[in-house]
Amino acid sequence: MNAANQTLVTDFILVGLTSIHELQVMYFILFLLIYILTVTSNTIIIVIVRLDYNLHTPMYFFLSHFAFLEIWYITATVPAMLSSFLTKRKCISYQGCITQSCFFFCLGATEFFILAVMALDRYAAICNPLRYPAIMNQRVCGKLAGASWLGGFMTGWVFTIPTSRLTFCADNRIDHFFCDFAPLLTLACSDKSPSEITFFFLSYSVVLSSLLLTTVSYFNIGKTIVRIPSKAGRQKAFSTCASHLTVVVIFYGTVIFMYLRPASSYSFHMDKVISVFYCAITPFLNPLIYSLRNHDVRKALHKASTKLRASFLQN
Repeated sequence: MNAANQTLVTDFILVGLTSIHELQVMYFILFLLIYILTVTSNTIIIVIVRLDYNLHTPMYFFLSHFAFLEIWYITATVPAMLSSFLTKRKCISYQGCITQSCFFFCLGATEFFILAVMALDRYAAICNPLRYPAIMNQRVCGKLAGASWLGGFMTGWVFTIPTSRLTFCADNRIDHFFCDFAPLLTLACSDKSPSEITFFFLSYSVVLSSLLLTTVSYFNIGKTIVRIPSKAGRQKAFSTCASHLTVVVIFYGTVIFMYLRPASSYSFHMDKVISVFYCAITPFLNPLIYSLRNHDVRKALHKASTKLRASFLQN
């Protein structure tokens, strides 16, 4: 049927995770706690890095950017999902849907670039320790962080252009809890090929380029660590990378499985489960991974909590 003869969609209905009321209440409480803890823990990391002079290094400079990014990354999807648990009509406007999709992919692309830059920083620190302060000076760190944000948002905006030109007719039910690309595309009644080509070109470009930089960095880091004569030295060098490497494996693994697999293997039910993992669970786990596995962060947190207790007792 010709799209021109059909009623154009002005808003969408998000099916969400479940239609069972009892589960919606349970999910609301669960994801509200996850959201609050994620925002709080990442904010603490930002504040600690800013206040503790010992953390004024490139590694923690990028970590604070990553924490700030994680706050907005989870905010792009989870608050809307929480709202949907409390309302019977789970509507989102056409403009709101496109905007949510745009910001989600802007922030997602930025996360890939930030993780790649963090791997590059670890490469410079371990493979060129004597030149590290000169290589990763304040100006270079600022440019790398700025380029990551700019590159991520440019990627998201370019992706959004063909998607925003799609026409949606009749069916307006998105089988997801946010306006993700695949379920949104299935509802389009106009030519989808420009949007599909743009999405997969940008996805492969961003993921593979950042993954290549990260892999090369860690390959050289591994060669350098192996050549360190003392076991203590090797453990210390590896410990500075362990948290970042854990986050990289989790994030890349879920996103590659979600977006870069063949279209024939898509299952919207499974996709929602995976999406929950990288939209909410991963941002929740990341600050825990960095704080629990990082001696400097734990030390700074202990120092800050000791000062707060002392100040509280004095008052």
